[in-house]
Amino acid sequence: MFLDGEEWRNFFDSFTHEAFRFETQPKYTMPKEAPSLARFLRGESKPEDHNSRWHERVRAYVDAGKWIGRVRIISPPLTDYQRYQLAWGIPGNVAAGEDIRILDTTERNIGLPTGQDWWMFDESRVVHLNYRPDGTQTGREVMEGDIEPYRRWKRLAFEAAVPFSEYTKGHG
Repeated sequence: MFLDGEEWRNFFDSFTHEAFRFETQPKYTMPKEAPSLARFLRGESKPEDHNSRWHERVRAYVDAGKWIGRVRIISPPLTDYQRYQLAWGIPGNVAAGEDIRILDTTERNIGLPTGQDWWMFDESRVVHLNYRPDGTQTGREVMEGDIEPYRRWKRLAFEAAVPFSEYTKGHG
């Protein structure tokens, strides 16, 4: 089953305990982010309301007693998008209550899949996020079948990754 628009929003918002994202793409090409990314690349200041709608959603999840987090896979040298994400995107998400960890896979392979982003909700439902090589999302698809590998990958990624604040201490 493919999810789009309001259907995706409703599916996402229906999680009861936890939402986890496995994020692997070196860049994401999203029209809504293009102006902000361009500002970042020009060295301009981050707007006060940058990503505020997502922050409101995260705060609402956390206030409702839900957990939301992700592991961001990186392998330096960082792309422009990853630098933008680490400087402008992730700090605000963390401040809103999202548990974001960074996993540098440059010198290690811990058995995680590559190139496939996904969300796992309540450790019972997985949605693949599909992308073209240029980072444009082509769809969201509910994964049918055994989700045990995703639970295992989540545990492996989370154990190997470092909290964003710890990552920035060594790379700030």
